[in-house]
Amino acid sequence: MLKKLQRILRHRWIDEADTRKAVPPELVERLTRRVAASERRHSGEVRICVEAGLPLSYLWRGASARARAVAMFGKLRVWDTEHNNGVLIYLLLAEHAIEIVADRGLSRHVPPAEWQAIVQRMGGAFREERFEDGLTQALEEVSALLVQHFPLAADAVNPNELPDAPDLR
Repeated sequence: MLKKLQRILRHRWIDEADTRKAVPPELVERLTRRVAASERRHSGEVRICVEAGLPLSYLWRGASARARAVAMFGKLRVWDTEHNNGVLIYLLLAEHAIEIVADRGLSRHVPPAEWQAIVQRMGGAFREERFEDGLTQALEEVSALLVQHFPLAADAVNPNELPDAPDLR
């Protein structure tokens, strides 16, 4: 019970101001442009979500950062792309957790170890306080996988199915 209370306090202590500090408006703009540029090269959709802490309902039931990332994958409609090739890069600041959730179209081509390697590299950059570098590198690696498995033909039209801007909570 003490661990649960400590976790709740840690998540309630951090808020959206901390999210805006980690991802300031100028970084949001750069990430938005990078996502848009990425999506011009493949038929997938990429979303970035940065959340300060978990909602109380998640904390009370002991849900993991992964469970929240999967829920956000649905809530942000990343699953709802034409080719089932959306990807969510999810950061939970209160737990220093990083999750990547890929839709089934891309998951069948990319083994879990490859996703985990991207997460590890991102975590390394974050530990060195290179947040923009970590997010940019992860976005480039995810983009490369999407280009490899879902390239966009030169004459193809790729409607933007989801917002390019990071979702900050």
